[in-house]
Amino acid sequence: MSETLRFFLLQTALLGVVLILHTYLGLHIIRRTLVFSDLVLDQLAAFGVLVAVGLGIEYGAAATYLSSLVAVLFGAALLALVKPSNPLIPREAVIGILYALALVASLLLGDKLPGGGAYVTKTLAGAMLWVSWPLVGVTAVVYVALLVFHFAFRAQFIGLTHNSGTVRNERLWDFLFFTTQGIITVLIVPVAGVLLAYAFLMIPAATAAMFTKQWKGAILLGWSLGFIACLTGLGASHRFDLPYGPSLVLALGALFIGAVLVRSMLPRCTEPAASEVSP
Repeated sequence: MSETLRFFLLQTALLGVVLILHTYLGLHIIRRTLVFSDLVLDQLAAFGVLVAVGLGIEYGAAATYLSSLVAVLFGAALLALVKPSNPLIPREAVIGILYALALVASLLLGDKLPGGGAYVTKTLAGAMLWVSWPLVGVTAVVYVALLVFHFAFRAQFIGLTHNSGTVRNERLWDFLFFTTQGIITVLIVPVAGVLLAYAFLMIPAATAAMFTKQWKGAILLGWSLGFIACLTGLGASHRFDLPYGPSLVLALGALFIGAVLVRSMLPRCTEPAASEVSP
């Protein structure tokens, strides 16, 4: 098998696996208007990686994933617990502040590490060329387990999205939701970087949300369009020798802009409210 074919097969397999769960969780985040929550967890995952590097652990080693997991679990707890009761301070403002703090902490730590600037850049832009079949396999197993978990407890998670305040032990389920989000962040940030990980989560979901309120239809549409956009970015990156991660982000961005233009030309249609649609 040629190196080029192996590269395309690896990346295609990873993209196909990643986009399913990311699209589903992205729909939750968009409908809950918590659009910066993923950036907080992504940046905390990156911070955890930098902490591990500072302790002398090689970037990408198993211990860096453990350090990253500890950081995102801390972030998930903060996101679940910090809910301002003052209506003048929206929850999204608190999330934005947490993101800024996580980013600044990463920059300060990177400044003190030998070659820290390169590591900070890597956490932002990723290193998708490091993708291997074992990584794809582990990612697939974890993502399937998380999908099964969300399906088993879909009533609670859908309730958080559409009927906030009616779910028993809401803070616990909030924590479990953000923990799920954090786990996929730990897996994807070291290879995709913060920016592409955020694009995976938000852009396919936001694109699908413009055309349907139904959960199943939105997941299928978001995954399909996101997968096509990523393959386009992958091809452009190889053909024109462009950085891989930024090429995928731009391809996904072009998809979103195109979807906005198409949506603006279509007549408004009436669909059942999202809360009334079975997941």
